[in-house]
Amino acid sequence: MALIGWFLSFVALFAGLAMRQDMPVNGSATLSDMLFGLAVLTCPMVWRDKPMGVSRGQRIVVALIMILTVPWVLLPHG
Repeated sequence: MALIGWFLSFVALFAGLAMRQDMPVNGSATLSDMLFGLAVLTCPMVWRDKPMGVSRGQRIVVALIMILTVPWVLLPHG
């Protein structure tokens, strides 16, 4: 399970860095911030001893919310 967490953490971190570098669409800054947050949420080293009282279930729910709001971030806002 930790291997999956490391994999997702690195993927989210590098995707966030790529979004910051290129800024291909409107909302890229918000999307890259969400990817950095996802990298922190999935990093096993940070959450090994359950700091701040945040459980695994709460982290999963927040990660799902962040993933499901991506289409809303990419919609054109006028």
